[in-house]
Amino acid sequence: MTVMATTQRENGSQRNWTFLTNHAHVLLAIARNPTARLRDVADEVGVTERAAQAIVADLEAGGYLRRTRVGRRNEYTVNPAGRFRHPAEAYQHVGALLALFAEPGDEEPTPAPSSAS
Repeated sequence: MTVMATTQRENGSQRNWTFLTNHAHVLLAIARNPTARLRDVADEVGVTERAAQAIVADLEAGGYLRRTRVGRRNEYTVNPAGRFRHPAEAYQHVGALLALFAEPGDEEPTPAPSSAS
């Protein structure tokens, strides 16, 4: 279950928001369960399966994760050495975010092998 902060606006309407983007939530869900089906990731994050697919494609294109086909399923490898995209945090690695949300006893994610260009 996702819990969002609610902000009351001056006009009386309410606005729901979270600190992390859906991209961060998908990355965290995959880091917790690298063999999860995208349907399950989508349910956990609170987006459609199509949105989860688009986010995974963005994360793959950005080098944050790699998808490997294992039988009929996908297995994902997260690259904790990837840097945040916003200039204000570009000096930080996403591995720090993953570590912040890791459950006690979780192993540190293994970096995805870099491809030589």
